[in-house]
Amino acid sequence: MSGWTESGNRSLVRLIALTFALSVPFWLAGAVAGRLSETLPVSALMACCPLLAAMLLTRRHEPRGAVKRLLQRVVDLRTAPRPGRWYALAVALPLGVMAGSYAVMVLLGRSLPGPRVSLIEVPLLFAVFLVAAACEEAGWTAYATDPLSTRWGPPVTGVILGVTWAAWHLIPYAQAGHGPLWIAGQCLYTVALRVVIVWLYMHSASVLTAVVCHAASNVGWSLFPDHGSHYDPVVTGGVATAVALLVVTAWPRPFSR
Repeated sequence: MSGWTESGNRSLVRLIALTFALSVPFWLAGAVAGRLSETLPVSALMACCPLLAAMLLTRRHEPRGAVKRLLQRVVDLRTAPRPGRWYALAVALPLGVMAGSYAVMVLLGRSLPGPRVSLIEVPLLFAVFLVAAACEEAGWTAYATDPLSTRWGPPVTGVILGVTWAAWHLIPYAQAGHGPLWIAGQCLYTVALRVVIVWLYMHSASVLTAVVCHAASNVGWSLFPDHGSHYDPVVTGGVATAVALLVVTAWPRPFSR
């Protein structure tokens, strides 16, 4: 467990309600202004909303200085002994899911291009997604995960937050031009990824590990295998679910620190 103690007044319902309310202007902007890029609608800028919601709720319901402590946790490099293994896992797990998805699609006989990614592109994308992920994880991980996990345990917490996270993305997915099957697969992937993120956080005691995993996932599906050209969330969602089940059953409790 993380040892986070200022969570007695925290409510997931309040966080969800405020995050969704703050997202409405971005959803409306997405309906009018279209896309930031080929794969991202303008409404993707709503990534800042969990951070804003967590800050507002923390300021209103918690002791003085709690907002600063919340933000410090998002960028705190301190974690369990041998922190390198947690950051390595945070990158390897989502990218491993993408590699596994590629292998499954090849076995299914799909025609896929070889990976075509420039060495400059990956760190630039990772930096952008790292900022967005930090904003989201300030809410989903730093604010909400500990109180939920205390009550329900990590796996159920992952599912609860994952379903919330997926529902929050429904409008942007639709605005990006995706159909119902794509959206359903991506929602499955989103829930599975959140279970993995909660598992990483509970084992590492580091919000930044959750941020890194989130950002690595976004880089992976955005580039799969040639700038997202053949990304299939139905396949990826299935592979991610298998990985999530594996990690929570094989290593259900945090390693000793």
